[in-house]
Amino acid sequence: MTPLWWIVVPLIPLLAGVLLWLRPERVAPWYWLACVPALLLSIWPAPALEWSLLWPGASWGADDLLARAWLGFSAVLWACASRFAVADLSDGRHLRRFWLFWLLSLTGNLLLVIAQDAASFYIGFSVMSLSAYGLVVHLRGPAPRQAGRIYLQLAVLGEMLIYAGMLLRMHEAGGLLDFVDWQSIPIGATTAALLLVGFGLKAGFWPLHVWLPLAHPAAPAAASAVLSGAMIKAGILGIWRFLPAQDALLQQWAVWLLAIGAISTFYGVLLGLLHHKAKAALAYSSVSQIGYLLIILALGWHQPEARPAAALMLALYGVHHGLAKGALFMGAGLSAHARLKGWHWVLMAIPALALAGLPFTSGAAIKVLLKDSIKNSLPEIWLTVLSVGSLATLLVVARALWLMRQAQQNDELPVAQASQILPWALLCVTPVALPWLWPEMREALLHSLPGYALWAATWPLALGLALSLMAMRFNWRIPKALEHLPNPARAASIRFKRWMSRPPKPAATPTNRAQRWRKLERRWNRFFQPDAVAASAWLIAALLLLGWLT
Repeated sequence: MTPLWWIVVPLIPLLAGVLLWLRPERVAPWYWLACVPALLLSIWPAPALEWSLLWPGASWGADDLLARAWLGFSAVLWACASRFAVADLSDGRHLRRFWLFWLLSLTGNLLLVIAQDAASFYIGFSVMSLSAYGLVVHLRGPAPRQAGRIYLQLAVLGEMLIYAGMLLRMHEAGGLLDFVDWQSIPIGATTAALLLVGFGLKAGFWPLHVWLPLAHPAAPAAASAVLSGAMIKAGILGIWRFLPAQDALLQQWAVWLLAIGAISTFYGVLLGLLHHKAKAALAYSSVSQIGYLLIILALGWHQPEARPAAALMLALYGVHHGLAKGALFMGAGLSAHARLKGWHWVLMAIPALALAGLPFTSGAAIKVLLKDSIKNSLPEIWLTVLSVGSLATLLVVARALWLMRQAQQNDELPVAQASQILPWALLCVTPVALPWLWPEMREALLHSLPGYALWAATWPLALGLALSLMAMRFNWRIPKALEHLPNPARAASIRFKRWMSRPPKPAATPTNRAQRWRKLERRWNRFFQPDAVAASAWLIAALLLLGWLT
C-alpha cells in the first residue's frame, strides 16, 4: 500500500463536513463510513508517510502494535457512535452544529493516533480537545453550559501546559520532533511535570478528573461514548509518546504514579456509588479505569526492560475499555429514551461484567496479563489491590445498571429503533468476540481458564453481585449528607468566570489643546450670557477686519 493512504485517515472526515451544507439529516447516516479507511489501515498498515512539506520531521503511520490497536478500536467506536447518534438526534435541532464538531473531533482523534511526530500529535490533540466542547454543550441548558465551561477552561489550560512542555522537550532533543528520537533522550523534571499534568487533564485520572463527571452526563449519549471510550485515552497515549522509555527521573517518579493510579482506581468507584445518574456513575467508573492505564504506564517506567509487555497491556486494555465503556454509555442513553427488553439487558450486562474481569471475556484476559506483570515487578499486596479493584468495579457498574433500570419506570417510553440497537449491540458483544479474534488476547484468555485462575477472577464478581443484591433487597439509599457533595472545581470555575466578566474600568478621556480652547470659549459665553451671540458676532467681525487690514 502506498504511504499516501495515511492522508486519507484525517482528510475524509474533514471532506465529509462539506456535505453538511446540503441536508445533514440525509448525509449524517453515512458518516460512519469516514472511519473505514482508519479501520482498514489498522488491519493492513501502509508504510509510514514522511511529509516534510508540512514541517521538518512530519510523519504519519502506525508502525507499532499500540498505534494499530488504538486506531482500530477508535475507528470501530466512532463508526458505531456515529450511526447511534443519527437516531439519538432525531429531533433535528442544531444538526449542522453537532455534526461539524463531531467530524472535527473525529479528525483530531484519528490524526493524533497516527502521528509519529510531536507537532502532528499536538495539532490533532488540540483539534479534538477544543472541538469536543461543542459536543458537551450541544443539549444546551444550565448543566451543559456549566460542564462545557469547566471543560473548556481545563482544556485550554492543558493545551498551554502541553505546548510549553513540548517546546522544552524539543529544546532537549536539539529541535527534533520525531517520537523515536525522543525515546532515547533524557527528560528534565519541569518538562516531565508539564507534560504529565497537561495530558493528565485530558486523561482524567485523580486529581485531574474534575471536568469528566460533569461533561459526560451533560453530553448526548453518543458523545459520551467517544469522550470516555476514545478521547480521554489520548492523554494516556500522549504521555506514552512524549516521555522517554528509559529515564532515571521517570523511574524515580514511577512509585508516585503507581500510587496516583491506585487512588484513582478506588476514588472513582467511591464517588460513582454516590451518584444518582447512570452516566455520572459511568463517568466516575472511567476515572477508575484510567487509573489502571496509569498503573500500566508506571510499570513500564519502573522496569524499563518490561516496556514491550507494558505496550502490549496498554494496547489490549485500551481496546477492551474503549469498546466496553462506549457500549455502556450508549446503553445509558437507550435506557433513558427507549423501552428495553430482556435480551437488551443481557447484552448490557456483558460489557459491564467484562470491565470487572468476567471469565471468558476480554476483561479476564487483561486481568491475567496485569497480574503477571505486577507479580514480577511489585510486592504481592498489589495483587490484592487488583482483586479488590475488580470487586469495586463491579459495584459501580452494577449501580449504573440499576439506575438505568430505574429510568425504565416511565410508561411512555417508545420502542428502541433498530438503527440504534444494531451499533450498540455490536459493541456489547465485542468483549466476548475480541479474545478469539486477537491472538495476543486469546493467549492471555487461555491462561485464565485453569481452576485457580478462574477462582481468582470469580470470587470478586460473586462477592460484588451478593453485595449488590443485598443493597437492592434492603433498599439501600445514599445518605442525605452525601447526596450533594461540594464541588470545588465548579466553585472555582464560577469564581474565575465572574472575575473574567467584571465590567471594565472606564477609559480615561484624553485631554488636548482643542478641548482646552473649547472650555475657554464656554466660559466666555457664560460671562456674556445675555448677549453671547452678539458678542461673538462682533468678535468675529473684528478679527476679519484685522486680517483684511494686515
